[in-house]
Amino acid sequence: MSLKFEIRPAANPTPEKERAAKLVDPGFGRVFTDHMALVRYSQGKGWHDARIEARANFSLDPATAILHYAQEIFEGLKAYKRDNGVNLFRPDANARRFRSSAERMAMAPLPEPVFIEAVEQLVRIDSAWIPGGEGSLYLRPFMIASEVFLGVKPSAEYIFGVIASPVGSYFKGGPAPVSIWVSENYTRAAIGGTGAVKCGGNYAASLRAQAEAIEHGCDQVVFLDAIERRYIEELGGMNVFFVFDDGSLSTPPLGTILPGITRDSIIALARDSGTRVREEAYTIDQWRADAASGKLKEAFACGTAAVISPIGKVCSADGDFLISGGAAGPVAMGLRKKLVDIQYGRAADPHDWIRKVL
Repeated sequence: MSLKFEIRPAANPTPEKERAAKLVDPGFGRVFTDHMALVRYSQGKGWHDARIEARANFSLDPATAILHYAQEIFEGLKAYKRDNGVNLFRPDANARRFRSSAERMAMAPLPEPVFIEAVEQLVRIDSAWIPGGEGSLYLRPFMIASEVFLGVKPSAEYIFGVIASPVGSYFKGGPAPVSIWVSENYTRAAIGGTGAVKCGGNYAASLRAQAEAIEHGCDQVVFLDAIERRYIEELGGMNVFFVFDDGSLSTPPLGTILPGITRDSIIALARDSGTRVREEAYTIDQWRADAASGKLKEAFACGTAAVISPIGKVCSADGDFLISGGAAGPVAMGLRKKLVDIQYGRAADPHDWIRKVL
């Protein structure tokens, strides 16, 4: 299924001089472009009313389902400026995950071609907002339950939207190793839950644990499994990898964690170079022991926003330990460069991940 998008350019777009000033140092998720994509769904009509229009506030009835029952999902991907145009990185993977998230949350699945078309149309009309250098245009597709009712049931109406935010380099001066706090009081997800879904509730539930991490002087929180409280799962918003002295990589298996697109890309790039990558359970006790013995050489987190963040220090109620002397390791940084070079068109794209938009 595909839909034809009606294009309604903003009547008063941001003046060029003002836009240029905002792009000097946009930060992350604070500056937004002039337009948004919208598509509506109702049980009687299906997906309809696809359009690109001026970014504006939503008007919601106080009884709108999203406000009470949290039927909501979202995605995150980027558009990159390159010498010969603009490209997206693996939007088809985001579209598939978005559809999977919708099905788990009992929402109307959005056809993948509609997802991709909405993203591409928004990038085309707001391409002037893409920063140069190591900047990019962060795209946030989302869907909310928009039926007005009170009662526990799936909504019969939905709004799908895409907004865009120009972002600079996530790390000024290069990726700095982060410190993480091992959460023992809170868990992120359990088998049969929504751990593999990109829904707002997962992130809301992580905020108290993240606050605990900050209280202990750490940058991020890492969660353990909900049953035995031993196995590493993921950070509040990123997947995690471990690098060993035999050159192999390990990452927690899917099931209760988000199937990250950056995670999947790293696995593919590592295997391309002949690196053995295992998707297997790994305990916090193993992590501590392997760091002490030198068996573990590096650890890093990954996600769309930061790409790769080296982990330099792990803190917990049982004490702290360093990884790689607290410094960024060569494997993490090498993989990051390979991935970023593909995204910006500086290297070959062996997996056909790049989708040209302009």
